[in-house]
Amino acid sequence: MTTFAKPENALKRAEELINVGQKQNALQALHDLITSRRYRAWQKTLERIMFKYVELCVDMRRGRFAKDGLIQYRIVCQQVNVNSLEEVIKHFMHLSTEKAEQARSQAEALEEALDVDDLEADKRPEDLMLSYVSGEKGKDRSDRELVTPWFKFLWETYRTVLEILRNNSKLEALYAMTAHRAFQFCKQYKRTTEFRRLCEIIRNHLSNLNKYRDQRDRPDLSAPESLQLYLDTRFEQLKIATELELWQEAFRSVEDIHGLMCMVKKTPKSSLMVVYYAKLTEIFWISSSHLYHAYAWLKLFTLQKSFNKNLSQKDLQLIASSVVLAALSVPPYTHRRGSSHLELQNEKERNLRMANLIGFNLDPKVDGGEVLSRSNILSELVLKGVLSCATQEVKDLYHLLEHEFLPLDLASKIQPLLVKISKLGGKLSSASSVHEVQLSQYAPALEKLATLRLLQQVSRVYQTLKIESLSQMIPFFDFPVVEKISVDAVKHNFIAMKVDHIKGVVLFGNLGLESDGFQDHLTVFAGSLDKARTMIYPPVKKASKLGEMLPGLADLVDKEHKRLLARKSIIEKRKEEQELLLLEMERNAELKRRKQQQIAEEEEKKRLASEVEKRKNQMILEEIRDKELEQAKALLEDVGKQRKKKIKKSFLDGENVTKQAIMEMALSEQLRERQETEKKLLKLGKTMDHLERAKREEAAPLIEAAFQQRLVEEKVLHEREQQLEVELSRQHHDGDLKEKNRLARMLENKIIFQENVVQRRQSEFDRLREERDRQIQQMLHARRQERDAIRKKIFYVRTEEEKQRKLQEEEEARKREEAERQRKIEEERRAKLDEIAEKQRQRERELEEKERQRREALLGRSTDGPSRPSEPVGSRPSEPVATAPAAAAAATGAGAPPSAGKYVPKFRRPEVSAQAPPPEPDRWSSSRQDDRTSQPSDRWRSDDRKPSFGPSGGSKSTWSSSRVPPRGGGSAR
Repeated sequence: MTTFAKPENALKRAEELINVGQKQNALQALHDLITSRRYRAWQKTLERIMFKYVELCVDMRRGRFAKDGLIQYRIVCQQVNVNSLEEVIKHFMHLSTEKAEQARSQAEALEEALDVDDLEADKRPEDLMLSYVSGEKGKDRSDRELVTPWFKFLWETYRTVLEILRNNSKLEALYAMTAHRAFQFCKQYKRTTEFRRLCEIIRNHLSNLNKYRDQRDRPDLSAPESLQLYLDTRFEQLKIATELELWQEAFRSVEDIHGLMCMVKKTPKSSLMVVYYAKLTEIFWISSSHLYHAYAWLKLFTLQKSFNKNLSQKDLQLIASSVVLAALSVPPYTHRRGSSHLELQNEKERNLRMANLIGFNLDPKVDGGEVLSRSNILSELVLKGVLSCATQEVKDLYHLLEHEFLPLDLASKIQPLLVKISKLGGKLSSASSVHEVQLSQYAPALEKLATLRLLQQVSRVYQTLKIESLSQMIPFFDFPVVEKISVDAVKHNFIAMKVDHIKGVVLFGNLGLESDGFQDHLTVFAGSLDKARTMIYPPVKKASKLGEMLPGLADLVDKEHKRLLARKSIIEKRKEEQELLLLEMERNAELKRRKQQQIAEEEEKKRLASEVEKRKNQMILEEIRDKELEQAKALLEDVGKQRKKKIKKSFLDGENVTKQAIMEMALSEQLRERQETEKKLLKLGKTMDHLERAKREEAAPLIEAAFQQRLVEEKVLHEREQQLEVELSRQHHDGDLKEKNRLARMLENKIIFQENVVQRRQSEFDRLREERDRQIQQMLHARRQERDAIRKKIFYVRTEEEKQRKLQEEEEARKREEAERQRKIEEERRAKLDEIAEKQRQRERELEEKERQRREALLGRSTDGPSRPSEPVGSRPSEPVATAPAAAAAATGAGAPPSAGKYVPKFRRPEVSAQAPPPEPDRWSSSRQDDRTSQPSDRWRSDDRKPSFGPSGGSKSTWSSSRVPPRGGGSAR
């Protein structure tokens, strides 16, 4: 490392090396000087050194050296003279651009020279061999050899400058200028890859600027000048991206501009916003986002109409036509049908981002399709008067597509309008920020929309249509294209149609019946019926045959299942424990490795720091020793110059000369000089004292005489000025008296005028006060009327509420009475039913009592059966027969003797039964159930007793009685 006493020496050394052709050594010498810590104070010489340094870096294409030198120079002059850094950077970029242009012109000249050398000669053998081996032409080869290295260096220059200036608030303008020049470089030479990298670099600079806010000299984006520079850079980036057709990068540039606007919460100028929305229209059109393309055109139209006062009527008409056609180009259906949940979420996020770009802050929880839709924008065009500003052809096309129903003539009427609209457009006037409007770009989308409208209208009229007829009705496309459009429309549930190529017809259906719900209605109905049947008649769970054969199988399976689950949980727990153990071991090993690595790094850092510290100390000691030696030599030389004595050169350049000897010599010389100077000063002081005393003694009487003369002159001057002042005062007084006498005659007129003014103002004041009082009275009266009206309204409302309340209470009372009446009717009905039921139960009890008595009678007669075998048996066992005493009592009354076998009527039975003895409960209650169970056998026993029929042939049969014998073989009554 070469050291120089002064920077000028390094510059001279570099020029000498350049003159002898050693540019590398010159560059290294200047690099060592710039990166040295000895020269941290800025001076003009350093600027000249930097100019020479960057020239060498450009000549030798050493970008890394240039970057290091500029960084060091930025440290030197950042706080002192930042303009010097700006000049150096400008010079650096100018040299790089000039070299690149020279290389390109040289390559073009070489190509022209090769082309014009000999028109009749064939190609040289070496050219043919190079073309076959490398596959390159002469121009490509010259570009690769001459132009490409300089273009690479120019690109590296731009990157270096942007990296150096990225956090410098004092050189924001230079940063913006460098970015603009880099954009123009990418545009001029079609460098798409470098343009993407450049955009990413600028984007990272801005993100780091927002991330690290505590940096010194950081640009303040809240300042209007800084914000304007950043916005200009982003808008230039957006323009170049669209010109290079890098639409993805253009969209990211738009997001960068929107992020800047949201960051500082300020809206840029209207001219910039016009460019913003104009580029958005291009991006959305390329990305087939027709809806957002239309909204961007609407925003652009609003801005142009509001802020561009110099816009001509023709330009406004073209822009309005573009807005209407863009809105009509939006497909009449959405593409969400049949999409997965992930696709819908991605589409929702994308729509939210694009809606934010055009100024719509949507809620993420709300579907954006409800706010931004084709119907909404068309209605907005009509409300804002955009449609009225469009051309007549666009208006007719809008009415045909949106409001007319012409299934047969729609395409034939739209086609000439589309031809006329395609011819409209062109470049706009210079007053418009939009340079060109081409309406022909909307023709394919409008033809597709017209096809969809025609298919929709035809589907409402026809059910079947021939393919040839449909092809004739749609002149825009061939039938395969129409079929493809219809498939997409059917997929998204816009129309319902089928194409039968065998029959050559198109079948249209009802969109409502073709929906998913109606297609599967029978399946849904069958499933509902099956569910209803299952609820009404639940299936009976039958035990499996295997369960019957093996009754303990279910318990066994349950136990085995639980055992397997427990084993599985144990295995999983062991696996988790093993994994945790492995993770812990890996973590411990990693921690140990990190600790060892950290210890090694710390030891290495300490070693490097100690070495650096040693080198620093050594350098400092050497610098201190050199400085002290130079200071001592300079001091000794100064002493020799002051004494006009030359110190021997041999003494100064001697090898045995030390700092201490030089310092002692200098101190002795200084001491000798000081002593001699003090002696001279003492002698000179005495001489000056005597001279000053003599001067003062001679000047004292002269000063006194001059003072007395000055007093006399000033007294005369004062008396003359006083006399002049008295005369002037007397003249002013006389003039004032004359002026008073002249104005005294106008005093009465002044008083009259004053009184008139006062009276007029008083009358005006009285009039205003009366008017104010009248207005106050009117206001009070109006308020009183308003208050009365409000009170009447309140009274009316309360009255109506009271009436409604009374009507409601009456209605409720009527309903309660009706409910009470219904309840009473229901209770009476229930009482009647209970009475009927009670009577039925009473009748059943009487029948049971009769049956019981009959059985008792049968049992009583069965005991006397063997002695009286001739008793007749009745044919109907269920017919009730009274006992003999009861029958006699019923026939003859209470005192009549009983007659055997007499039938007792029902209305007489209670009187007889009252006198009959009660049944024996202990005897028959226990055997009632046995009698019921044994009734069939008794019936068969009674049937064994054959009934006897009388000679008269009667059909009635009676039981034979032991007490009353039969008469003449007839039946006993």
